[in-house]
Amino acid sequence: MLNLTIKYTLFAFISTICNILAQYFSLKIYNQIYSLYIAMFIGTIIGLIVKYFLDKKYIFYYEVKGHKDNLQKFLIYSFMGIFTTIIFWTFELTFDSLFPFKSAKFLGAIIGLALGYVIKYNLDKKFVFKKIQPTI
Repeated sequence: MLNLTIKYTLFAFISTICNILAQYFSLKIYNQIYSLYIAMFIGTIIGLIVKYFLDKKYIFYYEVKGHKDNLQKFLIYSFMGIFTTIIFWTFELTFDSLFPFKSAKFLGAIIGLALGYVIKYNLDKKFVFKKIQPTI
């Protein structure tokens, strides 16, 4: 069994790749006004969905109790990601505006996502997939 840190890092990497690829292809399809913002939004949604399913099953070992429970967990998980998404988007937009090379935005995104995932793990552990202790 893989160490929790290694697994979480691997899943963060997979989610980051999905996010960046979604942005890349979005920008290939549409590269006009607001295209970077649209690409960032699409990448965020794709990365969020991938990361949710990986975290739920392989990090927190959470068994959903039906569609309603899964939806509720996903919404709480998404809400916890708002702050970390702001970090990720800030890095991506800052790198895009500061550095002249085209892929700077992706470098900023990778750094922002890495920082965000460290924070996100702690939020998810405490608020989303918390273990409820039985009362005696």
